[in-house]
Amino acid sequence: MTIRFKKIHPAAVLPVYAHPGDAGMDVCACETATLRPGERKLIRTGLLMELPQATEAQMRPRSGLALKHGITLLNSPGTIDAGYRGELGVILINLGDEPFEIHPGMRIAQMVIAPVLNVDTQEVSEVSESARGTGGFGSTGT
Repeated sequence: MTIRFKKIHPAAVLPVYAHPGDAGMDVCACETATLRPGERKLIRTGLLMELPQATEAQMRPRSGLALKHGITLLNSPGTIDAGYRGELGVILINLGDEPFEIHPGMRIAQMVIAPVLNVDTQEVSEVSESARGTGGFGSTGT
């Protein structure tokens, strides 16, 4: 499968897999920004993307940024639909104790491409029973 990208900013970097077999491609910022503790910002990538039909792109946090600096993504995973043609952006939040500097070319997120199933919905008067039943949050133990 091929994903098509257009750079709309001179500092834009195409997403790449860091290692063969990785699930996510590294996504980079194209701008400079500072995130103060507790602050959230939409960080630009300088990229437009054309996904094949029946796929989505999921933006996910980078574990190293989360562990070392408390930087993560809001709305995670963020879904990018196949029909979207606007600039890719990443909503970052600083949950750490110190300001965090973002620079062009910095890896700020991972992007995973996934298949999408479109389904029909149907209203019914009853749903079938299951072994789990109505057990929800915490119902299988701690």
